[in-house]
Amino acid sequence: MCAHNPPCPTAMAPDREAARPVAHRPEQGWSLLCNGVFVFEDTGELLPDGRIVAPHRPLALTVGSAA
Repeated sequence: MCAHNPPCPTAMAPDREAARPVAHRPEQGWSLLCNGVFVFEDTGELLPDGRIVAPHRPLALTVGSAA
């Protein structure tokens, strides 16, 4: 599916989000990558085979402690 050189990561690769966007709809909160993955602004993903990857936002770091 990808015609870039070097090719973008496949939809099943752990670094699939590094593929180049081919469509971007910020007003709707999604982008389509050249490997067929839909990436949503909440960090969720829809893979080409229909599987869903739950949002995976990093946890907020806290400074100090509650005393």
